Amino acid sequence: MVAVAPLPPVSHRPSSEQRMVIHGVAWKDYVILREALDTPGLRMTYCEGTLELMSPSLTQELNKTTIARLIELYAFLRELPLIGYGSTTFRREAKQRGAEPDECYCVGRRLEEGEFPDIVLEIILTNPILDKLDVYRGLGVREVWLFQDGTFSLHHLTAGGYERVQHSTLIPGLDFTLVAQLATRPDQDEALRDLKRSI
Repeated sequence: MVAVAPLPPVSHRPSSEQRMVIHGVAWKDYVILREALDTPGLRMTYCEGTLELMSPSLTQELNKTTIARLIELYAFLRELPLIGYGSTTFRREAKQRGAEPDECYCVGRRLEEGEFPDIVLEIILTNPILDKLDVYRGLGVREVWLFQDGTFSLHHLTAGGYERVQHSTLIPGLDFTLVAQLATRPDQDEALRDLKRSI
């Protein structure tokens, strides 16, 4: 078993992301660590024996929250049945995968125990050590939206893996170029008002 000292509670977000990777972690040890280190501000990604620990920055959390609010407002105004699950931990032992997305959603359904979201949103400020698309492919997530360097890249799951697409098939009509422009506005309410006006 991997020995890890308990982390102190996070009282404030770091100014930049902090990442650490541990190799040779058995599935049962990952599950134990996830339960033992259930600390706000700590995210874990697991893939076939490799565990990445990440503490998101203030900027990442701000971008994530602004984007989530914009997406949820769009869905509400368009009367789309979008249900959010935040950064819930998802695991699939058979595929040796585990992750905690920045945000995730189901469209027109509620998650049951053991199920996975339809959409995952990841905010990337520094390159992750593990390939997020490989992790989410193993979980069967239908769409992964990556926000990096002020733009979105959308990935739709096919039989051969993720294919990069221009538009979401699950939330049709959502203008990701506009959302990206609004995402980094210093005033979230102003960004929401601009999105509402565009609709």
